Amino acid sequence: MKQIERNWQQRQADGGQSPQQQGILSEYSLGFKIFDPRMGVRRVPKVLLVEDDKDLTVIVQSWLQSENYALDIAYDGRDGYEYVRQGHYDVIILDWDLPGMSGVDICKKYRAANGTAAVLMLTGKSQISDKELGLDSGADDYLTKPFNMRELSARLRALMRRPTMAVSNVLAAGELKMDPLKHRLTKNGVDIHLLPKDFSLLEFLMRHPDEVFSTEALLQRVWNLDTESGSNAVRTSVKRLRKMLDDSDDEEKSIIENVRRIGYRLRIEK
Repeated sequence: MKQIERNWQQRQADGGQSPQQQGILSEYSLGFKIFDPRMGVRRVPKVLLVEDDKDLTVIVQSWLQSENYALDIAYDGRDGYEYVRQGHYDVIILDWDLPGMSGVDICKKYRAANGTAAVLMLTGKSQISDKELGLDSGADDYLTKPFNMRELSARLRALMRRPTMAVSNVLAAGELKMDPLKHRLTKNGVDIHLLPKDFSLLEFLMRHPDEVFSTEALLQRVWNLDTESGSNAVRTSVKRLRKMLDDSDDEEKSIIENVRRIGYRLRIEK
């Protein structure tokens, strides 16, 4: 921890310069965006950090946000797994020793569910056998504490240069079929063309049928954290989806159900 604090203090001693001012990070410097083929747009990289050491979390959060990463944070294993299960991330950073569920167990469950995001394991364990266990659980890389923030950045960049693992991506919900990789949606075999954000919202709901999500949860998991989007953005997107997908104007029969005072869910006919 002291080593990490010294790294951060050294950066502050440099005048709080951003990475591109120091000439450290050119590929992922402030303002850099990656291309998302599912959305057809460029966006900032999205990272999940699951770490119970709050002092370390503050340091990592400050560093990554200064580099223009969109960052979600969880402080225990069970909450971390919910973020992993429901979110869409470019890289997932997992601490090994977490209360509730270990980083290794989170990674195993995520890979078993065909999760494809890159996983970086953080730990104080340095034995080869421990590294083997972490990598064999499905992690893509391993960073031993204490570490330098620049090395963390370099490893994240390297992970995001790797191609995403290919998995079966066709989602089905009633009359709807979606292929996220091809960015294609059909209803009864007829193509439906959606705006990128509407497509992402529907994809998320199709991955979690009959589950209820609040407006805040949808903003956190579907909308990029670097935007200033509010609850109205969710309502507007839902309205557009209903117009494109529903057979009538009756909201009570809409495929996207409004659960009063709670949120929205994708209605699946039994």
